[in-house]
Amino acid sequence: MMPGQIPDPSLTAGALPGLGPLTGLPGTALTAEELKYADIRNIGAMISPLHFLEVKLGKRPQPVKSELDEEEERRKRRREKNKVAAARCRNKKKERTEFLQRESERLELMNAELKAQIEELKQERQQLILMLNRHRPTCIVRTDSIKTPESEGNPLLEQLEKK
Repeated sequence: MMPGQIPDPSLTAGALPGLGPLTGLPGTALTAEELKYADIRNIGAMISPLHFLEVKLGKRPQPVKSELDEEEERRKRRREKNKVAAARCRNKKKERTEFLQRESERLELMNAELKAQIEELKQERQQLILMLNRHRPTCIVRTDSIKTPESEGNPLLEQLEKK
């Protein structure tokens, strides 16, 4: 029989294993009426063989007070270390985020400057083409060396072909 189970009313206190005059139960049979109104937990605890040894199941022995203090101190130190590590991690993450934000802003600014420079160079190229077209009618040049902007290839490729 397990602790906490309701005993069969036909059993007597003396007939149950491990029961005797030390249990606190009367040696006479428990009637159904007594069991009905009895506190089942108390009866189960009284019938349990561990009840005699005053052993509580599932619990470890209580440590001495100095052990409790040492354990509490270890917990406090561990919590403090954890708190410091968490703060350091948050600060590091915050610094990394700020660095990436600054880098992003710097690259966006550089990109805008490069786009502006491209536009300036395109305008300068257009002006040079116009100047060349205005100068062409007055310039006497051999026909085999004349290149117009429309017929121009990639100057880098032309230089590589000459070599």
